[in-house]
Amino acid sequence: MSRTSRTATVAACVAASLALAGCAGDGGGTASAGSSTLNIATMTLPQSLDPAVATGSALPYFQAVYDTLIKREPDGTFSPMLATKWTYNTDRTELALTLREGVEFADGSAFDGAVVKANMERFQKGGGASAKWLNDLEAVDVTDAAHVTLKFKQPNPAMEFYLSDAPGLMANPKQFAKGDSLKTTPDGTGPYRLDKSRTTVGTKWSYRRNADYWGKELPYKNISISFFDNETAITNGLKTGQVNAALLQSADQQIAIESDPKTKTEKQEIDFQGLLLFDRDGKLTPALREAKVRQALNYAVDRDTMLDRIRQNRGRTTSQIFGPETMGYDKKLDTYYSHDPAKAKALLKEAGYANGFTLKLPRITAIVNDALAASLQSDFKAIGVKLVWDTLDGASAVQKVFTDRAYSGMVMNMGQPTSDWAAANDLVTPGAFNMFGTTDKVTQKLLPRIQTGTGSEAKAAARELNEHLVKDGWFVPFYRMGYLHVSDGTVRISPQSGMAVPSIYNYAPAE
Repeated sequence: MSRTSRTATVAACVAASLALAGCAGDGGGTASAGSSTLNIATMTLPQSLDPAVATGSALPYFQAVYDTLIKREPDGTFSPMLATKWTYNTDRTELALTLREGVEFADGSAFDGAVVKANMERFQKGGGASAKWLNDLEAVDVTDAAHVTLKFKQPNPAMEFYLSDAPGLMANPKQFAKGDSLKTTPDGTGPYRLDKSRTTVGTKWSYRRNADYWGKELPYKNISISFFDNETAITNGLKTGQVNAALLQSADQQIAIESDPKTKTEKQEIDFQGLLLFDRDGKLTPALREAKVRQALNYAVDRDTMLDRIRQNRGRTTSQIFGPETMGYDKKLDTYYSHDPAKAKALLKEAGYANGFTLKLPRITAIVNDALAASLQSDFKAIGVKLVWDTLDGASAVQKVFTDRAYSGMVMNMGQPTSDWAAANDLVTPGAFNMFGTTDKVTQKLLPRIQTGTGSEAKAAARELNEHLVKDGWFVPFYRMGYLHVSDGTVRISPQSGMAVPSIYNYAPAE
């Protein structure tokens, strides 16, 4: 991955982390309840409505107007959308797609193989947060209007997952030559059209039903997505009916809304919060080269107390980066590292750091609040490690952490995709979150098996990789965070597998 694309990727990841942590911004919104209109509140802002820069946390803004090639159901399974069939070749270096016929854009242009080729090539070069997911794409061969074959530089078993996400969004290629047209005037084949007369960019996006939609109508004639800069305002909107549906991350706001008998709630554990260690080769902090030092950091962290005091036990402690919906997940690894300062000190001594060392980390206060900063600092101090926080804003963090590579790690909120290869590709292969390209014989052996293996072979490799990452201390996860999907009582929300934010298709009137 180039330095430019890595920076763009991480900028959006940091932005998503800020949104999930409650980073402030300008704006707000109100909406009226009722079965004809769905009003969604969010703390995530899209860069624009151009699908070339779409990212998972902002996906609903795009799903309203753009269809994806493959649809991801709430349970994580895949079903036809603009592609009706798809088949990998034996070694997963090609994916053949059969496309839906008779689908048109608003101007009457046909959706076909040429559209797929134009969109995927543009997305790959667009510099968006998810562009890296198409790094392996070598060519898009168009057989005819209804058939294309994606060819990859190496096996890519996660492509179904990717095509159900941002890389699979299909726009009208006629808009590509019109400069920034798609940023404010989206042109897709989706179930809604943007209602510009009722949209205030930066505050509220309004959509009206697409009368010419090729597929089944969604339950609501109109949808609005309003940006809020704090969850207290969202909670108040849910209580008054101005907001119909929202996701709450704050434990305090979750508790506040649960006392309202009118609301309906659904719990979900999805993202994990933890310390991502980048410098496992010890280039900046020599101590981190030693596995025993990384293990010591894991034993030092009092996860139970952190979860209790910081998130009021809204979540589940974990020592692994693989989520419960992946094949590589092993429940036993959630509790692999207990809080054991004595063992941590012994490991440091064995590694030659009996007197500890200094670890300097960046801190974005919207992600690492005062309580978390103090807790981690205290836990590390107890084993002789001096944790020094360098407070940054979001923009300077992207520059200093991911462009300048000035730190050995960073505390972040990270999503847990349902695809094992997507999880490994995000955090283990060289790239944004393995910026120094750390590797070893075990990962070199197992990653290809996850890429090319099928069934039990891929599962065994994923579980072995997960166990290795945990025991070798590649990361210091704290807990999976418990989120709460809330409606004002008029809406039924189905949580989305692999995403904190529900898809636009996951809302229906309450029965």
